[in-house]
Amino acid sequence: MKPVGFENHLIIRSERPDAAERRAVHSVHRIVFGRTDEADLVDRLRSEGAVLASLVAEVQSRIVGHLLFTRMWIETTQRSVASVALAPIAVLPEHQREGIGGRLIQHGLEALREEGERIVLVLGHPEYYRRFGFSCEKASPLSSAFPPDAYLALELCDGALDGIRGKVRYPVAFGV
Repeated sequence: MKPVGFENHLIIRSERPDAAERRAVHSVHRIVFGRTDEADLVDRLRSEGAVLASLVAEVQSRIVGHLLFTRMWIETTQRSVASVALAPIAVLPEHQREGIGGRLIQHGLEALREEGERIVLVLGHPEYYRRFGFSCEKASPLSSAFPPDAYLALELCDGALDGIRGKVRYPVAFGV
């Protein structure tokens, strides 16, 4: 994935697979969430081999944000439909409300679309994720362990969810 630079020296790029970068990503999640659960989830998803894209936001050579996309499935009565989970996402508190999270999401969705992915699912605040095209209505035919008013779907290509009804299956690392 090609890095993208923005104002204030913000760079959005793929995470490098080295120990220092992984420690920095772990630290971002720990600081943002005030616990290690999300950071540990990222590590488990890497170990499970479920990661499709791991993006970082960098300002002045410091990682200030992270976003992970992983493979998941929708189990219908006829087949398994490949889809993508957007989770977790984190931006350091001192860089929140600068549009960094949105840029991570936009960059990631563009890359997924270019790779031929069709469906992305997220658990989150509907008001925030609607700006990227996510919809609770699109997710409503999907059975999940999550509250329907906070579970959203996005079609990366028109009609990707047409006729799709079934239960979502996340990687084992999610524990759902």
